[in-house]
Amino acid sequence: MADQRQTSRGPLSAPAAGSNLADVLERVLDKGIVIAGDIKLLLADIEVLTLQIRLVIVSVDKAREIGLDWWTNTPAFSGKPKQPQPESGLEERVRRIEEALSPEPEPEPR
Repeated sequence: MADQRQTSRGPLSAPAAGSNLADVLERVLDKGIVIAGDIKLLLADIEVLTLQIRLVIVSVDKAREIGLDWWTNTPAFSGKPKQPQPESGLEERVRRIEEALSPEPEPEPR
């Protein structure tokens, strides 16, 4: 026989598992969650490898709100063509350094 419990508002039924999962997911995406951990590989008490893992789970809106919007400027995710980065005068600076380091030409004998 099925378990029928009564409350002041009517029969008590167990909430659907789907709605609980949806509520938890909605809260996590709205508030955000950070999972952090470090993994260290030691060999004879010598640290060989360290992995630092940081996982942030939030909604897109919340991510933009806190400044995590790296995908908007990444061509692979934004669909925008890759813009060439300005050299900011790098070639000119290299030319000046090369001129400063090159030896002075010797005067021609008369």
